[in-house]
Amino acid sequence: MEDYNKIIESLGIKFIKAKNLKILTPMFITNFYDVENRLILVNKGNIYFGNDQAVVSEGEMLFIPGGKLMPITYGDKGAKKITNEEYVTNKEKYFASIKDVKLIGNVPDSISYITFDAKVFDTVNFFSSLDIPPFKISNNKIIFDIFMELVKIQFTEEPGKERIIKLNTERIGVEIIRYIIINGLFVEQLATNVTYFKDPRLINIFSYIRDNLNGDLSNQQLANIANVSEDYVGQYFKLLTGINPQDYIEYQRMEAAVNLLRTSKSSIRDIAKETGYKDTAYFCRRFKMMFGIPAGKMRRRETTINF
Repeated sequence: MEDYNKIIESLGIKFIKAKNLKILTPMFITNFYDVENRLILVNKGNIYFGNDQAVVSEGEMLFIPGGKLMPITYGDKGAKKITNEEYVTNKEKYFASIKDVKLIGNVPDSISYITFDAKVFDTVNFFSSLDIPPFKISNNKIIFDIFMELVKIQFTEEPGKERIIKLNTERIGVEIIRYIIINGLFVEQLATNVTYFKDPRLINIFSYIRDNLNGDLSNQQLANIANVSEDYVGQYFKLLTGINPQDYIEYQRMEAAVNLLRTSKSSIRDIAKETGYKDTAYFCRRFKMMFGIPAGKMRRRETTINF
């Protein structure tokens, strides 16, 4: 348990957004994907997730770790089949915002969700690194109450609003980890993380990658950072993390690109360059392959509507 405490203490958990939405048109998204951790509460109706389309019913929650591609159905099982590109491009066809706090939880076919970052040493995407599938959370009053305060507080302008959002988001992250441990979910993956998060050489590699996305991230350079041989660094990285370093690097580059698309006015060419892609066309192909939507369309959606 002490090792879990060390991981929790090292986590930087940051609120991104909260939304309350009514499902206008039921949809089956075949390849939903986002870089952010997402916690969804079903207020009224049902949603379904995964290849077996397991149901999440009223009052239950679905946690989707960032970076997990999965099928998800909002509304009835006989919903319209769409791709993630169609969903991201035309969200207003499928959802309507609920802005009256008194209506939250009382609108038929409605959900609420929050998204947040959770990074170890401000470097490693914690839930993504666990390599765990999305899972349902049931009968947890603590998470439910904190969640409801988060989705409602955005409508207030009371003193201390931002501080409460920060504290509650941190609490949500911790309570999800507790839920995993108490219910015996993915404990092996947690134990693996404890091992490699304590390895200073690996943390140095993570930090170097984060700070040099547009620089030299060859295995030779990573070997120099970790003080191991070039022949061994790939094996060393995969042994501790379960993935090879170049796959990890691409995920970090794409996550940074999404953040820049959402928060900056830089051109796609400049974003590609800033995140380590000299060839803009190649960047665009890889972006579309990973997210199911062109980089330009993601930017246009973020500037016009934000669900």
